[in-house]
Amino acid sequence: MAKMSWAAGTQCVAKGDHKKPKAGELAYHKGDILTVVDTSARKGYCMARHNATGAEGLINLSSVREREALRVDPSLSLMPWFHGKISGPEAVGKLLPAEDGLFLVRESIRHPGDYVLCVSVSGDVIHYRVIYKDNKLTIDNTQYFYNLIDMIEFYSKNKGSIATTLLKPKPKQGAKSAELELSKAGWLLDITKLTLGENIGEGEFGAVHEGQYMGQRVAVKTIKCDVTAQAFLQETTVMTKLQHKNLVRLLGVILHKGLLIVTELMSKGNLVNFLRTRGRSVVKSAQLLRFSLDVCEGMEYLESKKLVHRDLAARNVLVSDDGVAKVSDFGLTKVDSKAPDNAKLPVKWTAPEALKKEKFSTKSDVWSYGVLLWEIFSYGRQPYPKMSLVEVKERVQVGYRMDAPEDCAPAVYAIMRMCWEPEPRKRPAFHKLREKLEREVGASSPAPGSQRRGGVRSASGC
Repeated sequence: MAKMSWAAGTQCVAKGDHKKPKAGELAYHKGDILTVVDTSARKGYCMARHNATGAEGLINLSSVREREALRVDPSLSLMPWFHGKISGPEAVGKLLPAEDGLFLVRESIRHPGDYVLCVSVSGDVIHYRVIYKDNKLTIDNTQYFYNLIDMIEFYSKNKGSIATTLLKPKPKQGAKSAELELSKAGWLLDITKLTLGENIGEGEFGAVHEGQYMGQRVAVKTIKCDVTAQAFLQETTVMTKLQHKNLVRLLGVILHKGLLIVTELMSKGNLVNFLRTRGRSVVKSAQLLRFSLDVCEGMEYLESKKLVHRDLAARNVLVSDDGVAKVSDFGLTKVDSKAPDNAKLPVKWTAPEALKKEKFSTKSDVWSYGVLLWEIFSYGRQPYPKMSLVEVKERVQVGYRMDAPEDCAPAVYAIMRMCWEPEPRKRPAFHKLREKLEREVGASSPAPGSQRRGGVRSASGC
């Protein structure tokens, strides 16, 4: 039965088409995502905004279901058909009873680093060696693929040089199809509705493109490595739970040649470049305070959810068209890897206890937030100027702290120093930092045209 009183901001998924709306009603198709705007409409109805078109109108609550957050589940797999290192005879056993087009992929025991695609055809199982060559995969030296996901997607639609198209995956015991779960919860987007535009960034894990999804401007992160894509899936699952005006909003994911993560587009780029390219003459201290408060409010929300970011820095804060700062790349440093985490840790932003003992907590995020404040008030300078990473590690451990940036208000520098307390328990929580910053914002004169009321800027689309 439909829930009859949803709060404004709730996202829901249309259960069917509504192509011929009456006056004042909203038109939508099955699977469209709608956001509740106002719940004071007549009984059984509410005012909603279409996430893709921006159109607003009445919807019948019984015709939609709430968009669910995905449960973090280690058995959720982008490749449920991947069985790891098993022998040929074991694969044959798993593909019984025989069924044309039933398939699985295994690691090759005879040729380490290669894979084998095992397909059931006419009561027999054919084993195709998948060769890893020049960072790509191929069966026939004609068709090349970025990864296994890409290869399975191709042979599910085209027979190519194999005996039959792949019709039915044989899941590894215990694995759940991420595609199915994402689809059921309303987070799987349709590739045919996405138009990719120019490359706007190159991350460690893949390119970021600007794009359009059903008329909405979006950012698309493309992750082509299978292992990385799987790790990112776990973080994406966490992102489905997060709805806050100061966190970059996940719109959904697409499975195509790997994993595509689609988020709202933050057209003014990351905060460090925003500050460096504009400088003191354009960005005044009141604006710096508002950015600081924006990030703090986003982190307070994560703190309330008992989630740790681990990589808070100005490069991971993005600025929207209307000048709102939002935390992005949430949790992506938690990508599992066999190499020690320390190799990847951003030393200049990481708390001493996290560097030394890999103890991450909200309090280590608070330390990073202090460094981010220093970046903001120095207009995007690199922290610990002219110091090597080894020097930073050694000197911070024995009590060294950066001086205040030029022209930084003493009260703001005092907040930085609180964040850099050597003992984590002595550092303030994010809600306390927010209160201190709100006082500073209140004391500074509001910028012309500011939308902030009572220390909180109103933001649409959240």
